Amino acid sequence: MGYKVAIVGATGNVGREMLNVLAERKFPVSELHALASRRSMGTEVSFGDRVIKCQDLETFDFTGVDFCLMSAGSTVSKEWSPRIGAQGTIVIDNSSCWRYDQDVPLVVPEVNADAIRGFTKKNIIANPNCSTAQLVVALKPLHDAAKIKRVVVSTYQSVSGAGKDAMDELWQQTKGKYVPGQEVDPKKFPKQIAFNCIPHIDVFMEDGYTKEEWKMLAETKKILDPKIKLTATCVRVPVFVGHSEAVNIEFEKAISPEEAREILRASPGIVVIDKREPGGYITPVEAAGEFSTFVSRIREDATVENGLAMWIVSDNLLKGAALNAVQIAETIVNQRLVPKAA
Repeated sequence: MGYKVAIVGATGNVGREMLNVLAERKFPVSELHALASRRSMGTEVSFGDRVIKCQDLETFDFTGVDFCLMSAGSTVSKEWSPRIGAQGTIVIDNSSCWRYDQDVPLVVPEVNADAIRGFTKKNIIANPNCSTAQLVVALKPLHDAAKIKRVVVSTYQSVSGAGKDAMDELWQQTKGKYVPGQEVDPKKFPKQIAFNCIPHIDVFMEDGYTKEEWKMLAETKKILDPKIKLTATCVRVPVFVGHSEAVNIEFEKAISPEEAREILRASPGIVVIDKREPGGYITPVEAAGEFSTFVSRIREDATVENGLAMWIVSDNLLKGAALNAVQIAETIVNQRLVPKAA
């Protein structure tokens, strides 16, 4: 008994995590198909205790497939997601291709699960940007309690968000006999990433913000509330896995750090680790491999009326990508929006 599931982009970082999450969460899978480009055909990937060979996306027949988890980039998704959806398969896309389409729901299940029902227009559901996903998980319960007016966020994003080549570049630069002032030859990043921070993710826009920063603004408005004002500075840091965010929030109503702490502790998908002592907070190293979004350093922001500051950390390959996609599929099943498993 189960559903037929296909993973497009199964050989990539997120695709492999999708396979792991499906197995770990015991999603009811009756058939699992790992798909990739022709050059990756035959590559073996793991699903639980099974090893599966990748098939060619170009020649695969999606007839009868219930879910397609798409993690192959915007170009592939733009071409293939509508074609797959037209065959009756529900596509859950991890790229930015469909996030801003009015007919495609942009979903974080802990935040706006009801929006999933809009998938029937195109049979496509969009995953948000990794930095947005963890942010809105933490903002949602606080917004419900005291209504957020404005958010200022600075991100510290790991290199895994830029793919395997980016992780390799950090590793190569780090393990080399680096000497301060020594020239390196960056390829994936515009500057040296090892022992450095780069305030530049995605392309620059005319207003001086980057596309990554714009994504956080547009996606938070679509997922949570279009009235929220948000400004972001997105920074790539020499961390392999795990995005961190320093967040300042201005509310309409008064809310104390103690109240916020209790609200967050009672909210789905969140773990609060907030001791005001050395080590009493979470870092990317501890968050890697975990499903939760972690919140630390909850304190008053005295520069505005009704302000709080906090630190948010999550595994970007999981909650920021693979886990969220699987949670969307689980929500569809739990809401009985697809036929029962055959």
